[in-house]
Amino acid sequence: MEEKEKKGSFLNGGNGRLKPRIEQKKVKKRVCEELEVLWDDGYGTKTVKDYLIAAEEMIKPDGGPPRWFCPVECGQPINDSPLLLFLPGLDGVGMGLILHHKALGKVFKVQCLHIPVQDRTPFEELVKLVEEAIRLEHAYRPNTPIYLVGDSFGGCLALAVAARNPTIDLVLILANPATSFGRSQLQPLFPILEAFPDGLHVTIPYLLSLVMGEPVKMATVGIEGRLSPLQKIEQLSGNLTALLPLLSGMANIIPKETLVWKLKLLKTASAYTNSRLHAIKAEVLVLASDKDNMLPSRDEAQRLMNSLSNCKVRRFKDNGHTLLLEDSLNLLTIIKGTCKYRHSKKHDFIADFVPPSMSEFKYAFDEVAGYIRFASGSAMFSTMEDGKIVQGLAGVPNEGPVLLVGYHMLMGLELSCLIEAFLREKKIMVRGIAHPELFWGKLQSSSNEFAFSDWVKVMGALPVTANYLFKSLIGLKLWVHCPPL
Repeated sequence: MEEKEKKGSFLNGGNGRLKPRIEQKKVKKRVCEELEVLWDDGYGTKTVKDYLIAAEEMIKPDGGPPRWFCPVECGQPINDSPLLLFLPGLDGVGMGLILHHKALGKVFKVQCLHIPVQDRTPFEELVKLVEEAIRLEHAYRPNTPIYLVGDSFGGCLALAVAARNPTIDLVLILANPATSFGRSQLQPLFPILEAFPDGLHVTIPYLLSLVMGEPVKMATVGIEGRLSPLQKIEQLSGNLTALLPLLSGMANIIPKETLVWKLKLLKTASAYTNSRLHAIKAEVLVLASDKDNMLPSRDEAQRLMNSLSNCKVRRFKDNGHTLLLEDSLNLLTIIKGTCKYRHSKKHDFIADFVPPSMSEFKYAFDEVAGYIRFASGSAMFSTMEDGKIVQGLAGVPNEGPVLLVGYHMLMGLELSCLIEAFLREKKIMVRGIAHPELFWGKLQSSSNEFAFSDWVKVMGALPVTANYLFKSLIGLKLWVHCPPL
């Protein structure tokens, strides 16, 4: 420990800086005090096109081993942010979170694993590499969780590390984990690839793109949801036209010899991990695509949920294997909506709350709650200091404390309209009490899709407890009280 105090932690220097740092005691602030409401999370500004361009730069041979790096877009995180390690899929580049870098970089110290194209490090050595990183961080901050985001092959890697380190507080986010590789569509490719002529290898990237991802979902990233159908089609057509020529670069990212090696590595990783599932004590969230043509991810998610002691599943019915590079939801939104973001042993709905971003605000009230707003036909009125009633919220003080009390006027459905109005007019976050069934009961698990009950948490809902009511009343500007049934 004396030696560690001299050197500091090499994974805790903030985003983009792998340098020693000595721990300094600071007064902890809540996340909501450091991030303003409707902040810019950057979602939609990067696409799979940016991934392919970045990958072309990163695959240039340098003779180095697998190593950690932090994308520039992640920027500087807020104080006391937990560490997030990204473990890549078949490509090994480490840029698979490019759509989510800016958002994740606000609340996590992000480090990505890069495995060079020509590298042939066996699976167990990669496990040790990740294991060394988490043990170093755990020694430095033993009471803070460590996040492992594993994409496909990286999912096997994350599970294997968790099985070998059951005493470390790990949160695993697995996107279509390759633990089902034994039942994969790629199994017949082994003998074909080894006999495939080198001159025809350039056709494989196009075949892989059809198997691994949904091109339309990739091209849909960044298209504004409020556009007319004709405008959406025009933008989608342009994005597809720009994307298809870049797929030829996959031949450089995954050349023939590397692809054969990666498939063998996947087989080893799947077998190694499946034999150790019983030892995993970590908190696990599995993100599964229903249209995964590479792996039976939907069935595998159910198997993992039944096999692991602390596992949740969220399904995405229109996505393919490359879920994190396709148009679906911001990964941070998913983490927030499933109550996985925390700074200590247990999630705190007050201290760990991350205010909604502008992209979340638009999606939540256009795509999720739009029908409720239309059906309720809500109108907002407020009273000025002179007693005059005006339409809108001009009569509500900008400075709290303000208590808004409602009692099932529309069975709580009007709450979404109320929150939307305060965010739109005053950029003030109103937090409401919600029924415990949405957090711990059957409603939150009846459908494995990311649905309304998850969005309720993203937009600030709290379970009904005396403790949370007290914390909110002394710490927040605005509070809504809707008693449970």
